[in-house]
Amino acid sequence: MALNYAEQWSPELLEILMQGTLTSPFVTSNVRWLDAKTFHFTQMSTSGYKNHSREGGWNKGTYAQTDVPYTLTHDRDVEFMVDKADVDETNATASIQNISRVFEQTWVVPETDALFFSKVAQAAQKTEGYHGSTAASTYTKAKVFGMLKDILAKGKLRRYKANGSLIMYVTSQIMDALEQSTEFTRKIEMTQIAEGGMGIETRVTEIDGVPIMEVIDDERFYDAFDWEPEGGGFAPLKKKEAVTGAHKINVLVACGQTCKTVPKINSIYYFEPGGHTKGDGYLYQNRSFSDVFVFPNGRDGKIDSIYVDVDTTEVA
Repeated sequence: MALNYAEQWSPELLEILMQGTLTSPFVTSNVRWLDAKTFHFTQMSTSGYKNHSREGGWNKGTYAQTDVPYTLTHDRDVEFMVDKADVDETNATASIQNISRVFEQTWVVPETDALFFSKVAQAAQKTEGYHGSTAASTYTKAKVFGMLKDILAKGKLRRYKANGSLIMYVTSQIMDALEQSTEFTRKIEMTQIAEGGMGIETRVTEIDGVPIMEVIDDERFYDAFDWEPEGGGFAPLKKKEAVTGAHKINVLVACGQTCKTVPKINSIYYFEPGGHTKGDGYLYQNRSFSDVFVFPNGRDGKIDSIYVDVDTTEVA
């Protein structure tokens, strides 16, 4: 652990220029927990009309009700201990407040997005007709607008597009191509997203009423992650024997009605020196227990509100 024991310095940390969380619209707290890590979604379907007979009688319909359990699996934690002497000798730059701020900006926010993007991508890849694999170089300025339009026309996405519940995420390369497209006439704007008092600019536009958001920090934009790399955090899953490597996501479409990041525990503890038994210093502990789920529609129990297109190259 390296600390900066400087003789003269500014106590301010350099600002961390990272893109803020892009998937916050999908976070929900509207889940009733019954002292467990599993919650239940009740799915119901019914049969439809049949022709009426004027000779009397009614057509008998049927209904089915299914209880679908959803269990959280993404349980994460970390703690930092800062010796009292280190706080004093680094002019308080090595303080719990600074450590926690850097941790939130560089790991918590990106991981929230990475979990969402990868889980939605994996759900789409298991659903016939709702995934593709395209070389990133194919998204040229001459083709990109038509390709994105085609994606929004896949399967039943039109249904969700019509009620304004879809969001499309794209790479910077695709947003660049869209900005140069002669077919695309909508304005692409730089929008500021405030995270912790820091403004991050990202390009946002729309196609057929669907917001298109640029994912600038693309290390979070893969379809699979290693959640236990050496040193902690997360990293794109590398190809190994019998393990398929992650693919960079080109385009991901998600629906606010059916895609949810569900938090159960978000615990942060802070202990002054003497308030714990781990040493003479300040202790910070952080635990996050959450997961991402894609729910089926309420008509026939099928997943039809998401789409992913990934690059053809695996992470080696």
